[in-house]
Amino acid sequence: MSATPLSAWCARVLVLSLLMVLAVGPGIARADPTVRIAVLKFGTVSWVMDVIEHHELDETYGIDIDELELASNQATLVALQAGRVDCVVSDWLWVSRQRASGADWTFFPFSTAVGALVAARGAPVHGLADLRNRRLGVAGSPLDKSWVILQALAQERHIDLAHDAQLSFGAPPLLNQELLAGRLDAVLTYWNFAAPLETRGLPAVLSVSDALRQLGFKTALPLVGFVVSERWAREHPRALAGFVSATREAESILATSDAEWNWLGPRTGARNAAELKALRDAFRAGIPAHWDKDERREAKALYALFARIGGQALVGSSPTLRPGTFLDTVSY
Repeated sequence: MSATPLSAWCARVLVLSLLMVLAVGPGIARADPTVRIAVLKFGTVSWVMDVIEHHELDETYGIDIDELELASNQATLVALQAGRVDCVVSDWLWVSRQRASGADWTFFPFSTAVGALVAARGAPVHGLADLRNRRLGVAGSPLDKSWVILQALAQERHIDLAHDAQLSFGAPPLLNQELLAGRLDAVLTYWNFAAPLETRGLPAVLSVSDALRQLGFKTALPLVGFVVSERWAREHPRALAGFVSATREAESILATSDAEWNWLGPRTGARNAAELKALRDAFRAGIPAHWDKDERREAKALYALFARIGGQALVGSSPTLRPGTFLDTVSY
């Protein structure tokens, strides 16, 4: 992936940040604004934060980043709602559901990387139809977004995976162990758990990205991203602009520098060079290249699919994507 679009975009945001500073007026000293973010210690967002720190990008863009490491995604959401942090990484489905209840959370992209369906070594699973009467592990819960997408594609082919497969829901590390031990025929898991499986010779049957394309979606949609309060974004434009620029430049470095990945390797949990390369390639493929009206329009269509398959249990009280779900000041 070329770094040019990211670098150019970062430059535009930097100019915007400088204009904000100049607008305050001469002779007025201002401390660097702080962005408090909750991250998972071994999560992929922490890789980006490490790169920002390594290259002092927070200083470059005039911000301080205060990280709070937590043990689960749910804990990060609780920290956000309690006001302990300004920013977390979540999905826009959660944001829309919260907005339907009166909250003002809003979203801008982090990654388009999603999961994959991976078969056990030697298992006769080559497509969705082969999952009938097979032992299928699904990472997360019955409301996991990748699982909903897989069901939608299966339904188009007159396959009801919720009833036709022998389902087990669980944590990705446990499902990987079960697959490697031959106690599952396939798993639908997150990309950073699927990539290491493929390096061990287990075949990827279908990526969730391919499933979306087969469902008619033409753009790579970011399902996960940064979530902040709309009010916070409005009241802290310097912090927002600096944070967006720093994260995008960190992604640009990760998109182009293999040396950076060698340095980052121990932080990724990769057990060998092959796993690190698989994680690197999958991460790079998930860096959003575009986020504008086309992607937002398709996101609304995908929300409708989530509402149809997952119902109120997944989308809450709003059958359509709520206005304000996407932060309209961030596009590229």
